[in-house]
Amino acid sequence: MANILILYSTVDGHTRKICQRLQQVIEQQAHRVKLASVIEAAEADLKSFDKIVIGASIRYGKHRPEVFEFAERNRLVLDSKPNAFFTVNVVARKPEKSRPETNPYMKKFREKSAWQPKELAVFAGKIDYQNYRFWDRQIIRFIMWITKGPTDPNTVAEFTNWEEVEAFGQRVCVMK
Repeated sequence: MANILILYSTVDGHTRKICQRLQQVIEQQAHRVKLASVIEAAEADLKSFDKIVIGASIRYGKHRPEVFEFAERNRLVLDSKPNAFFTVNVVARKPEKSRPETNPYMKKFREKSAWQPKELAVFAGKIDYQNYRFWDRQIIRFIMWITKGPTDPNTVAEFTNWEEVEAFGQRVCVMK
């Protein structure tokens, strides 16, 4: 039985929801899971965990700064353990951009971060216009218009492939 830390950085809560599903999958395999935000885990004793997973969402083309700060501050510990990173973004709704080697945000992360995770995944996110602030809603609608995504302001569209999330959870269970 492994002691696994799953950390997340989320803007609207969807990345946390993905992490909660990973937690369920991993706990079904008799592992212990601690779930926390990257900010909450800033002072965590990472050495007490056997494996570490970090999930981060994209907003306006970027991962949040605290993801990079956490990875840089803890790179030696991360590198010493089985570890994984996944990104959540709406671009991944397109099959040609849904894999770590083809997703532009995963590529940016790997170029910008000194930490090079051992296991990678990309998950498509969610559009929920009614829960966005006014300007966020307008900007995201414009981005969706450019990229031929949903633009109706009443849209709630979840693009996440939950079978892929569960398969990633199984890979985390067997990471060495």
